[in-house]
This record gives sequence, structure tokens and C-alpha cells, in this order.
Amino acid sequence: MRTDTIAAVATAAGSAGIGIIRISGENAIAVADCVYRSKNNQKKLADAVSHTIHYGFIYYQGELIDEVMVAVMKAPHTYTCEDIVEIDCHGGILVINKILEAVLQSGCRLAEAGEFTKRAFLNGRIDLSRAEAVMDIISSKNEFALKSSAHQLTGSLSQKVRSLREMLLYEIAFIESALDDPEHISLEGYPVKLEQKVLHVRADIQKLIDSADNGKILKEGINTVIVGKPNAGKSSLMNLLAGEEKAIVTSIAGTTRDILEEQIRLHGIGLNMIDTAGIRDTNDEVEKLGVEKAKKYAENADLILYMVDASCPLDENDDAIIKLISGKKVIVLLNKNDLATVVSERDIKEKFMETEKMTDMSENFDYTIIKTSTKENTGIDKFEQVIKDKFFHGEIAVNKEIYITNQRHKEALQEAFQSLELVLASIENQMPEDFYSIDLMDAYSALGRIIGEEVGDDLVNEIFGKFCMGK
Repeated sequence: MRTDTIAAVATAAGSAGIGIIRISGENAIAVADCVYRSKNNQKKLADAVSHTIHYGFIYYQGELIDEVMVAVMKAPHTYTCEDIVEIDCHGGILVINKILEAVLQSGCRLAEAGEFTKRAFLNGRIDLSRAEAVMDIISSKNEFALKSSAHQLTGSLSQKVRSLREMLLYEIAFIESALDDPEHISLEGYPVKLEQKVLHVRADIQKLIDSADNGKILKEGINTVIVGKPNAGKSSLMNLLAGEEKAIVTSIAGTTRDILEEQIRLHGIGLNMIDTAGIRDTNDEVEKLGVEKAKKYAENADLILYMVDASCPLDENDDAIIKLISGKKVIVLLNKNDLATVVSERDIKEKFMETEKMTDMSENFDYTIIKTSTKENTGIDKFEQVIKDKFFHGEIAVNKEIYITNQRHKEALQEAFQSLELVLASIENQMPEDFYSIDLMDAYSALGRIIGEEVGDDLVNEIFGKFCMGK
């Protein structure tokens, strides 16, 4: 581990009210003293009490750069468990860079991406899952993602993983002790007891794995694609949900030729919304390219919003669309109910049933029909509730539940689950007890990777390399 002193700008790039330059390491205070002058040039930061703030100025090569406030925090009670100095200056790009340059010239180097948090991990202040929660908080796109990440930062996942590992470690130690000292420790009847404990741990791991789909949606949002025939109201829906005119809306069919993307929040749920070209047979080469893009995006969507113009009869284009969205979570928006309608909910259901028979689907469509009018803004409240029901089965309680939002964590849990399956198979097949120990240890190690107790330097570097500078 590198223990030299590092520095970086800890605030976002661009002009702002204030900027922060963070310094961490054994010589952090000495480096700051090289550029800092108190108001009367009498006080040194080296003499300061820990966790205090000081008013003064930054000088470099005898030139005054800025008026600042400087926070001094001494090890070990800091974010990195090292001495830390934070210089709060005015937020102009030039002044921030000049202060950073002065600090770097005074005896430290530029921090790598995520290096402050990496040091917090390596110095034992936080485990790896909590370190990753820091970055998740920074990149949160919606209210639920923020709550989930903050909950994980408090150690909710870490505590659960450690609890599961302790159960496994107890059984591993018992088996090893019994094998080493069979005269005093008997394994008679033990497989039955072990089976119950493994089933309990496996159930807890399965619950965490099952939360990963919701966790992914909480973190990244629901990839939502609006499809339908031209002039069905797709762009009007996009504008309504976005709260502004994002898409051009005209009475001319085929106005939308390309893909329009927008991040939308509905009561804290993130929708990665994509408005597509109307799907129909066309000889227009440009429109045809838009239709092909629409089909491609629909194939990869988490949720399909199928807009139907209820004032126009269904036709072969609707047949093609319904076939395209088979196997997806679908909300059918029976739109333009402010006009005289010729398409009913029953008509839509019959179309879906016909497609199921024609395609010989093994599973029924997962669809819900809602009557809407984007012109009069009706049906949207029900639409929002249906999204919650489809993806979260009711209310989301991220303050109580642990959601797996990290693919690395999910893979480690799946590996641990598979190892426990092998333990159960060995018990069923009455294999020798040392077989149990091997697979229990594999599960223990897999869970350890989540909190960073079973990881190598390469993985640590890869994880923290994804962090932003200054964090």
C-alpha cells in the first residue's frame, strides 16, 4: 500500500461558490503549512487542535492566491484514517487549479481516482461494500437509489454478510475440530443439524439474490420504450411525463423519425424513457431506419409502453407490434379517450390472445391496459401506480430492505449459493464430512469478496478506478 501524501480537487469541475482541495497522508499538515498563512501570520496548522477550522490565505511563490478556510483533521479519526487537510477556497476554475498546483509543489502527488476512499478501505475504516456505496450515492439517479445506497453505507449489507459468514465459519471449525479430535468431538447425527443450518443460510442468500432485479432498477432506472403506430400519442406522452416540450408533436403521422431519450422521475422511480418512431410499413427510407431502431430498442427494454390510438381501428401494424413485444412487461395505454373511440379493452385483449395462439407462447403476456388521454392528462396516476406494482410489488421500503445493486455482489452471492447446494448434495449422498468443509469454505470465501476480505489487489484497483477524482 502506498502511504505517501496525496491531494486532489474534491468538488465538481466548473465555477461554483466554493471549491475544496483535499490533502491526505502523513505529511498533509506540513504540506498545507507550506502554502497557508494565518491572518496575522502567527499560527501554524501543525499546532492546531484536530477537527478545527482556520481562516487565512494561500500563497504560492510569494504571491497571494486566495482567501480561504482550512479544516485540519488528524489521524486516526478521519475519512482515510490519515491526517487530512481540506482547503475551502473560492470556486473559480483558475484559483482552484493554482492552489492545487501550489499544494502539489509543496511535497505531495495528485491522487488517483477513488484513492481517498481506497485508503479508507485499506486502513480498515470501511469495508469494500460500504466503499462501493459511497460511489453509488454520488451517482444516484433517483430518490430510492439514494436511500438504498445510504442504507448500505451504514453497513446493512456488510452486517448481513458477516452474520452469514460467521454461521458458516462455526460449522467449518466444528467439522475440522471433529476430524482432528474424533475421540472427544462426535459427528454422529451432525449431517441432519448441518442441513437445517445450510438451508437457513441458503434461504437468506436467495433472498438477497432475488433483490438484485429490484436493486438494478433502483440504481439504474427502468429502461422504458414507447412503441405504437404513428400519431398514437407517443411523443405527447413523453412531453407530459417530462413536464416540457421534448418531442415535436404534430398531426402529421411519422413526425418522429429518430430516437429521443429522457430521464424521467415518477414519485422517486427513475424511467430511462425512449420515444421511438411509429412502427408501420413504409417506403420512406429515413422513416424505415427509425422503425428498425424502434424495434431494436424494444427488444432490450425492461418495460414497454404500447400506445394505441383508440379513435382508429386496429390493423396489421398492431399485430406486428404485439408480436414484437411478446415476453415483455407491457403497459397498454389506450389513448385519445377524449375522442370518439372505436377500440375497446376487449379488442386489445383479443389481439393479445390471438398473438399468443399464433406464436405458441409458453407464458401469457404480462400486460395491463389503461385508458388515457395525453391531451387531457387522464389515466397518468393509474399508469404510475401500475409501474410500481409491476416492478416492486407495491411500496418500496428501502429503509428496511437490503437491495443488491452491484453485479459483483450478485455474482458472489450466486457462487456462495451454488457451493451450499453442493453441501446439501453431499449430505443427501452421505459423503464424508470433509466434503462438507470444502464447499462451506468456498461459500465463506465467496461472501468474503463482497466485503473485501477475499479480494486481490487487481480487483481493488479496478473497483476504485471507477470512482471520481477527489473521492
